[in-house]
Amino acid sequence: MRIESIVRCFLLFGFAAATAAAPYAAAQSYPTRPVRMVLPYPPGGGTDTISRLVAQKLSERWGQQVVVDNRPGANGIIGTELVARAKPDGYTVGVVIATQAINPALYPKLPYDTVKDFVPVTLMAQYPYILTVHSSVPAKSTSEFVALAKQRPGAMSYASSGNGSGPHLAFEFFKSKAGIDLVHVPYKGAGPANRELISGQVQAFFNNFLAARAHIESGRIRVLGVSSATRSQAMPDMPTIAESGVPGFDVTSWYSVIAPAGTPAAVVNKIQTDIAAVLRLPEVAARLSNDGAEPVGSSSAEFGRFLQAEIRKWSEVVKNAGIELK
Repeated sequence: MRIESIVRCFLLFGFAAATAAAPYAAAQSYPTRPVRMVLPYPPGGGTDTISRLVAQKLSERWGQQVVVDNRPGANGIIGTELVARAKPDGYTVGVVIATQAINPALYPKLPYDTVKDFVPVTLMAQYPYILTVHSSVPAKSTSEFVALAKQRPGAMSYASSGNGSGPHLAFEFFKSKAGIDLVHVPYKGAGPANRELISGQVQAFFNNFLAARAHIESGRIRVLGVSSATRSQAMPDMPTIAESGVPGFDVTSWYSVIAPAGTPAAVVNKIQTDIAAVLRLPEVAARLSNDGAEPVGSSSAEFGRFLQAEIRKWSEVVKNAGIELK
């Protein structure tokens, strides 16, 4: 009986050791087949560009193809739900932007739980919006724009890339912080919004640096400030909105990676580590800088805390602005 007990203990110890080592071994060999990177937005935009660049570099690093799968629709909800329902084995991940933190406040009946149904993998990069106005607007700075808006409440309008979009919520936050009244004009995407700003149909738009650069250089639109708490590396001489008379204003958009809840921690860690390494590559960092973005490559825990803070912030903005999507 004593020998049998000893044998049994060895067997149990061996089983426990093998079970504990299994996730590590899986992470070491991961990936052994192609990985799908679901993008809940259409091809051609900034999110698509950075996703394909990272996917290409991961493919080279892993020796397995990383396939970008565009699944646009419903403000990112369609593609994000696909990620939530995927098998949690690391072979399906998703790229999401700031709408991931905004949607819970706008859509009370989301088909997934933004926190519980996903594992945060990494915050890849952040970029500020730039406050742009049509050349006919006499303001030359954020403080002058705020003063002008206070003199003419409700007389000026701002564009957004759609109801509930990042630029929409950013402007509502700006309005509340600055104490001004502007009329919201939503468009179906940033492209149409920019065109209407350039033509003078609207007076202001929280723009993307890359999309706005040529029109700024041509003089058709003017930059008044950047939305982040610190100055942008792409425009170091441009003051932030916070330092230009609207204290406390801090808005950035971002690119991040999530995985289905239950994805092994060792696999999540490997994906995060390799994406962070890709973001440090000179050609990737240069491309991000050219787009006005800055690489991050945060840990899963760091991104999780960041996402929770973003959800709280945008929930408050939606509540205070009384925004309801029908």
